[in-house]
Amino acid sequence: MKALYKSGAHPGFELVDRPEPVPGLGEVKVRVMTTGICGTDLHIESWDSWAQGIIETPLIPGHEFYGEVVGLGDGVHDVRVGDRVSGEGHIVCGICRNCRAGRRQMCIRTVSVGVQRDGAFAEYVVIPETNVWVHHAGITPELGAIFDPFGNAVHTTLSFPLVGEDVLITGAGPIGLMAIAVARHAGARNIAITDVSQPRLDLARAVGADLAIDVSRMRIDEAQRQLGMREGFDIGLEMSGHPSALPEMIDNMNHGGRIAMLGLPSQDITIDWGKVVTHMLTLKGIYGREMFETWYAMSAMLQSNANLHAAVSSVVTDQLPAAEWQKGFDIARNGVSGKVVLDWTGFSGH
Repeated sequence: MKALYKSGAHPGFELVDRPEPVPGLGEVKVRVMTTGICGTDLHIESWDSWAQGIIETPLIPGHEFYGEVVGLGDGVHDVRVGDRVSGEGHIVCGICRNCRAGRRQMCIRTVSVGVQRDGAFAEYVVIPETNVWVHHAGITPELGAIFDPFGNAVHTTLSFPLVGEDVLITGAGPIGLMAIAVARHAGARNIAITDVSQPRLDLARAVGADLAIDVSRMRIDEAQRQLGMREGFDIGLEMSGHPSALPEMIDNMNHGGRIAMLGLPSQDITIDWGKVVTHMLTLKGIYGREMFETWYAMSAMLQSNANLHAAVSSVVTDQLPAAEWQKGFDIARNGVSGKVVLDWTGFSGH
């Protein structure tokens, strides 16, 4: 099969032939149709310090995918050949305290698809049946390829009640854009989002933001005045990881405000902890998706709300054949696009 392959500890990938994976006990083999390019994949491709500290090569990366089940290992009970699926990329142990208590997203022994085991940038991928998500009708291959990051957006956005609340999102990347649509679906009042990329701010307006703020030109307190807000934001969703984003968010929160943090900081952040205490703010870290409450929530929301379905689908701005993977990575890295999806159906195995 064709696969993107990191053969050693160096930058770049190679599109090469690799043996097809064989499903073991309780595992499912999926013929990959589409894959999304994630920030994690950009780190692995460039072989930065984060990748060097966590990746063991050789490796087939990729964890955002949509495809068709073509093979079943022994002991598979519910998934069927022909099912159209995506996959939860965090494989958990099932026996640590958190797993046994039903908090599998907090497993202390998590192994990630495309990071610690071969992933989906290939014509075929194998994952445990327990990680397979079978799609309902109406999920396109492009939308199915971004269920993983859509889950990040849903998990983050629904961390706190949103009905009637004023929401500030920092970072208009693909997950921030999807968070706008989720917050609107959940009943938020005002939704503001920040970035410095004009194309992404334009996308944010199209998805449904009440105000898209170019923070190189406008401060968030001025945005509050434009929205007619008399106090601070009730809910903050920090999606960027930029060192200035969280401090400015804290400065613009209402007393008792709640902040969900998904963005991974690129450097140390100085926080006014006195304000966190005296304003009684709540900060909550978010990693991945709740397993599997988030998956049920996002599937149900897409089925029940055509506008949400259209908004999330619109976040995919670029689709390329997998053979043009380098171009796709360049687009994903430029910071002005939405989600980039690679199509794997052009190879002979399909």
